[in-house]
Amino acid sequence: MVTLVSTQSETLLDAQLAAIRMRIQTAETQFGRRPGSVALLAVSKQQPITRLLAAYTAGQRAFGESYVNEALTKQAVLREQLIDWHFIGRIQTNKTRLIANHFNWVHSVSDFTHAQRLSQQRPPDLPPLHICIQVNISAEETKNGLAPAALADFIKIVRELPRLSIEGLMTLPAQTDDFSIQRRTFADLRTLRDQLAKPELPLTTLSMGTSDDLEAAIAEGATIVRVGTALFGARAGDHF
Repeated sequence: MVTLVSTQSETLLDAQLAAIRMRIQTAETQFGRRPGSVALLAVSKQQPITRLLAAYTAGQRAFGESYVNEALTKQAVLREQLIDWHFIGRIQTNKTRLIANHFNWVHSVSDFTHAQRLSQQRPPDLPPLHICIQVNISAEETKNGLAPAALADFIKIVRELPRLSIEGLMTLPAQTDDFSIQRRTFADLRTLRDQLAKPELPLTTLSMGTSDDLEAAIAEGATIVRVGTALFGARAGDHF
């Protein structure tokens, strides 16, 4: 059993978590969203286990990790906590078995080989692996994700794979401080979802929005916002 020694840092984290929850609730109200319709995914990559446990103690249950080996270490230590583990990083072919075995969600699927391996390697005694298809909505060369035009065909073939459950779409758009541009970009992903959703595949999840743009994402239909910086503090290269 992991125990938590209260520190000033953990007290601050409690306040930051409460502030993020309030931002989400305020945006839900402002943009006519149903209360509680937007879930918070705490981006905990490169954070010490004590900070994850502090967030857990404050009621956070979903955590997003980008590095498989780091995540496995945390999962081993926190195995008694009822944590919903989400993989949000770039998928490496040699890591798919570990991802399939140790995560509940994968937000970054955009390669059929990876999807096929995740399907084949998901243990039959576990529920199907929840996945989001990553879309490169801003057409950035440095980012993974499918082009919008390729999305329909990709979903069609991935749907046939067993042990996977396509929940919706994810994007990490180009950074901007312009709220109207943020909204238009997220609206593009929502429009794609609306065009592709079917009764048998509702694509109810829109994983979009981070520390800097979660209000715009919520305005355009986000159901999961991925927040790291506003919760745990900034780290070099962070975009959450």
